[in-house]
Amino acid sequence: MHQHGIGAWLAKRRLKSPDRIALVHGDQSTMTYRRFADGADQVAALLRRRGVGKGDAVAYLGENSPEFLQVMFGAARLGAVFVPVNTRLAPPEIAHVLVDCGARLLIHDPDFAPRVAAVVTDAQIRHVLVTGEGTADRPGLTQLLGTTAADVEPTKVTMDDPAAIIYTSGTTGRAKGAVLTHGNLTWVALNCVVDYDVVSTDVALMISPLFHVASLGMGALPVILKGATLVLEKGFEPGRALAQIERHGVTMLSGVPTTYQLMADHPNWASTDLSTLGKLTCGGSAVPTRILNAYEERGLSFSQGYGMTEASPGATSLPPAMTRAKQGSVGLPHFFTDVRIADENGAPAPPGTTGEIEIAGPNVFLGYHQLPEETAEAFTADGWFRSGDLGYLDTDGYLHIAGRLKDMIISGGENIYPPELELLLSEIDGVTGVAVIGVPDARWGEVPWAIVTVREGAAVDTDTVRDFLDGKVARYKLPKNVVIVSELPRTASGKVRKADLRTRFGG
Repeated sequence: MHQHGIGAWLAKRRLKSPDRIALVHGDQSTMTYRRFADGADQVAALLRRRGVGKGDAVAYLGENSPEFLQVMFGAARLGAVFVPVNTRLAPPEIAHVLVDCGARLLIHDPDFAPRVAAVVTDAQIRHVLVTGEGTADRPGLTQLLGTTAADVEPTKVTMDDPAAIIYTSGTTGRAKGAVLTHGNLTWVALNCVVDYDVVSTDVALMISPLFHVASLGMGALPVILKGATLVLEKGFEPGRALAQIERHGVTMLSGVPTTYQLMADHPNWASTDLSTLGKLTCGGSAVPTRILNAYEERGLSFSQGYGMTEASPGATSLPPAMTRAKQGSVGLPHFFTDVRIADENGAPAPPGTTGEIEIAGPNVFLGYHQLPEETAEAFTADGWFRSGDLGYLDTDGYLHIAGRLKDMIISGGENIYPPELELLLSEIDGVTGVAVIGVPDARWGEVPWAIVTVREGAAVDTDTVRDFLDGKVARYKLPKNVVIVSELPRTASGKVRKADLRTRFGG
C-alpha cells in the first residue's frame, strides 16, 4: 500500500535519523526517532485491534506528551482521523466535540477522568483508554503498548484524505470541526521549514498545548519533518521555560505576547543564558513594543504572523528583519500560500484598501465537518477561503489587520466568540439584554466583558455571571467584568452596535 500522508513520516525518520533525539519530556526522559516510530506503529496496531480503520475518528484529551504525538501518527498510519480535544473545555463542550466527530475511541490523561466520565456515554464511544501505566484492572496505554506487536501494514492514504479535525468556535456559538487533510498538514509544515529556516539541528521548546493547531501544525510538525528535537512541556511556567532553554540549548520557541512578557518579567530573565535561542515566533496578536524592546536588548527578535485553524493555521509571516520596518504588519503570505483582499463586492481590492482577507493554498482546509452549508459559505466561487477578518495589503504586499468581521476576542492566544457566551448569559434570570466585547488588557491582550441590561430589582453582577458560566464554558471565556447599562445601543434592525460599546468601554 502506498502511504503518502503524515503517517509515513516516522517510518522514514526511523531510516534516516534513527538515533537522533526526537522528543524530550520531563527533566530526564528522551526518545529517539526509532523509539518514536516504533511506538507509533504499536499505537496503530492497538487501534486496529479495537476496530479503528480508515476514516474513523480517534479523540485525544491530554497534555503535551510523547503519547499525544504517537497516537496522532499511529492513527494517521491507519488513515484514521485524529481529533485533539482542548483540555480547557468544560464537559458540555467536550461532549459536543466527541458527538460531532463521531469518535470511535477516546484516549485521555488520567487527570481528565472525571470530565470523561461525565460525557462519554453521550458520545457512544466504543473504547476509552487512559495514558500512562493505568491499573491492574484497567491497563494504561504504556502497559498496552508493551504487549502490542507493531505488525500493522500501513493503509493507503493520499494527501487529500482527512488527517485531523480541529474544533474552532464559530460565530453561531457551537464549535465547528475544521477538517485538515494530510496535504494541509504537510504543506503548512513545508511553509514553516521554508519561512522559518527549520533545520535538523534545531531544538524547539513546546510551551503551548499541541491541541492548538498553531502548536501542532507550525510547531511540532515542521520540527519532526526535519528530524529535529522537540522539548515537550505540559504547561507554561516562565521560570521553568527559561531553565529549559538554558538546559537543552533551545533554538526555537513559539508563543503569544503574554508568554513572552511573563518570561521577560521573571527574576531569572537577565541571568538565563539565551545564546542558543535564534528563532522566536509569536502569534495570537501583535507583539507590543515593550516586549520587542525587552527581547531586542537580549539580541532577540520575532517572526510574527497571521492565520487561523482553517489555514492549518499559517497564512502570513513577518520575518525578524522586518519587525521594525513593518511594525504593525503581520507579514507576507507564506511561501506556498496566497492572500488577497476582497472589497464589499468580492472584487480584488487595490493596495491600501481595507476589505475581507481571503486565503488560498494547499494548507487551506477541506471544510467544516458535516456542515456543507457553512463550508460553501466559507469559500468564494473561485475557491478562496473567506477569513471573515478585515485587512489591507500595503504597496510592498505586506498584510495589515484592520478589524474582525466576526467580533472574535483573542485572550492569551485563545479564541473567544461572543455569541456562545451571549446565548448562555441570556438565560440568567433578570438579564434582558447582553453583548460580549473584547477589552484591551495589558497581560492577556484582550479579555471578555459582558455588557448587560437587567430587569428592575434583579441582582446581577460579575460574580453572578461568572458563577453561572463556570463549568459550562472554559474558564478563559469567563467575563472579567460585567457592566450594567440602561440600554444597549442598537441599529434600526435591532442589532447591537458593538463598535459603540468598544469605544465606550475602551475597546
